[in-house]
Amino acid sequence: MTENILITGASGQLGAVMTKALQEKFGVNHVIASDLRPNESFEGLFEILDVTDNEALKAIVAKYKITQIYHLAAILSAKGELFPLKTWDINMSTFFNVLEVSRQLSVKKVFYPSSIAVFGSNISRVNTPQDSNLMPSTVYGISKVAGENWANYYFEKYDLDVRSIRYPGVIGYQSLPGGGTTDYAVDIYHKAVKQEHFECFLKETTTLPMIYIEDAVRATIELMDAPAENISIRTSYNLAGMSFSPKEVADSIKKTYPNFEVSYNPDFRQNIADSWPMSIDDTKAKEDWGWKPKYDLDAMSKVMIDNLKAYYNSVIA
Repeated sequence: MTENILITGASGQLGAVMTKALQEKFGVNHVIASDLRPNESFEGLFEILDVTDNEALKAIVAKYKITQIYHLAAILSAKGELFPLKTWDINMSTFFNVLEVSRQLSVKKVFYPSSIAVFGSNISRVNTPQDSNLMPSTVYGISKVAGENWANYYFEKYDLDVRSIRYPGVIGYQSLPGGGTTDYAVDIYHKAVKQEHFECFLKETTTLPMIYIEDAVRATIELMDAPAENISIRTSYNLAGMSFSPKEVADSIKKTYPNFEVSYNPDFRQNIADSWPMSIDDTKAKEDWGWKPKYDLDAMSKVMIDNLKAYYNSVIA
């Protein structure tokens, strides 16, 4: 059977890279990217879609005979704290619409992105277990916990094949930071390549789990490709890439830019970060679908710096 893939939030940091990877896998004509605003530079099939509009979502799923939905549209952690009720409404209503339309129109698989934001300060922060008690400190995290449980509910009650990953901080050169607590680890590379001073909103010793975007996308597609009988977690899988602090990423960057300067001015995001894991136990992902990251900190730094240098050189030219 031919797969037809719909991606919501396709213009975001993860969505843009995920879309290209899925186009390579399934073919450009079998991947439909969607977002709130048009993307003039996009190559492929693109639909303007507000996922809070159930009928609009249903029309696109029917039009393209969608078999899989990658639901990436959401308001992230730090931005979400500025608009908590709006964040809850949007994050939950969009996912409910995806679940209901998928159930009604017999979509085969749904991908739901969760996050380390589901964890709270009551956890073991080192090698945080898969089955930790979830008491998040942000409305974004609360919405993700609720979404995980609804994913499990739709699988148990309706046999809808929903799969999910708890992403660490995702780092990539393809787009600018999007309002997450871990986004300093994207912005810091931009500042380094532009040879500008970087002011970090976290303490220099704040260690958090991170993942390079190529690993994050590969993990997602590997999870979605795995046989259904291999999937033992129907809430969301812990996923680990690497863990580092702002000082450690700055030191990695200084191997290329020895004069790079960083100062630290913690803000409200520090409290969020302090409630999150420092490292993740992703044993179940390794056991169930063979997950293994490829990038460590220095390997990621090289790719980030090389690509951002090329980007800024092209802009100047």
